[in-house]
Amino acid sequence: MNDENQLKISKSIFFIPVLYIVAIWLIYWVEIQFSLNFNKFGVFPRTLKGFRGVFLTHFIHSNTSHLFNNSIPLFVLLTSLFYFYKDLAYKILLIGGFFTGFLTWIIARDSYHIGASGIVYLLFSFIFFSGIIRKHFRLVALSLIIIFLYGSMIWYVFPIKEGMSWEGHLSGFLVGLIFTILFRKKGIVKEEHQFIETEFDLLFDEHGNFSPPEINEEIPKNTIEEKID
Repeated sequence: MNDENQLKISKSIFFIPVLYIVAIWLIYWVEIQFSLNFNKFGVFPRTLKGFRGVFLTHFIHSNTSHLFNNSIPLFVLLTSLFYFYKDLAYKILLIGGFFTGFLTWIIARDSYHIGASGIVYLLFSFIFFSGIIRKHFRLVALSLIIIFLYGSMIWYVFPIKEGMSWEGHLSGFLVGLIFTILFRKKGIVKEEHQFIETEFDLLFDEHGNFSPPEINEEIPKNTIEEKID
């Protein structure tokens, strides 16, 4: 696909990021306003009731600090996804979000796991590794920016902080990496150089030796006759 057509700024690239941020803040506001607790709708591993959290966990947060810490990287990463990978964006977000929650449901500790952190790690992993694998200069530049901004997040896929769902982080990170491999040929990819033979190339033989074609110039017959006369 031509880069000029692929990389066009439009209002649509901000729609989903803004909608997502507004949704998670609205849900948290409802909790506070009506003294509710939606934590029970998060992922609770290996139980049928807890499976509903696979779909709902990405919209539930424990406090304003948790919500704020996810909101900024979510907006940055979602906007990057919908701009640079717009043909894949919905698949990555929806299908990737499902498998992130599902993997968390399989491997996590017996506790409620909530928050959009899994999505953040999914997007971080996909965007970073996609740029490296595709070797497209714009995507590589994006990968370097992402690792500069959020590279320290990698430590939180390990159980280094009490009360944090590192399993959700790890699940998002792994799903993002898998999707990078599966969709590596979709969207913007580095185009292989196409060799086009020119007139200059005809001056060399197959071994690279200079071998211009012989030019046979015939003297017009009427010119010879004039000289004889």
